[in-house]
Amino acid sequence: MARKNWSREELIIAFNLYCKLPFGKIHIRNPEIKSLATVLGRSPSAVSWKLANFSRLDSALRKRSISGATHGGKGEIEVWKEFSNDWDKLSYESEKLLAGMTGKQIEETADINKEELPKQGKEREAIVRIRINQNFFRMAVLAAYDTKCCITELTIPELLNASHIKPWAKDPLNRVNPRNGLCLNVLHDRAFDRGLITITPEYKIKTSRLLDKFRINRPVKDYLTRYNGKPIKLPSRFLPDLAFLEYHNKHLFKK
Repeated sequence: MARKNWSREELIIAFNLYCKLPFGKIHIRNPEIKSLATVLGRSPSAVSWKLANFSRLDSALRKRSISGATHGGKGEIEVWKEFSNDWDKLSYESEKLLAGMTGKQIEETADINKEELPKQGKEREAIVRIRINQNFFRMAVLAAYDTKCCITELTIPELLNASHIKPWAKDPLNRVNPRNGLCLNVLHDRAFDRGLITITPEYKIKTSRLLDKFRINRPVKDYLTRYNGKPIKLPSRFLPDLAFLEYHNKHLFKK
């Protein structure tokens, strides 16, 4: 029997899962891969292989000399480009497609409390879209960093944030782009947001001179300035875009 070609919709849904799974969990025994295989009517090995095909396109994996699949089809390239050109649109579309195929309401995919939403209309749709995409962004960024703070390697999910490098308000087109994200613990997320630390284009931590006036405070040294000049833990995928890091260094970091 001839193998059924993957449709664009199937590839979009598969890429959604690729974004949310840490690289080391892309294998046929993963329950999420098995679940998606059932939804798509395909084998776990077919889904796992398709996710591995996406990994061959990721510059972060190539930078770290991590190998994904070596061959793939034109469809994966086209879907990768679609997401890269409009993360906001494609992340929401992929979530909506997946919800439809699993018989769920779109709100359920991000645990949105329906009682907090307007009853209907464009306002409700806009809020749902923002929440869905925020959840996608968080899951994609945390998965890229194996659920570890890129500065301290803290692994408690409740204390980790998907931090925007270029702020949400400053770049609507890249609000959902995982390459505009860092996995940071809540303290370093706040320090990064306030410009007290930055990440250089060389992927090294740099602390602001404003912290010098607190040098007699031991926690400032223990939790902040001790990391100055050290490299961050690089993600397994979606390497931070240098343009976003340069923006943070130039416009937000308090030198």
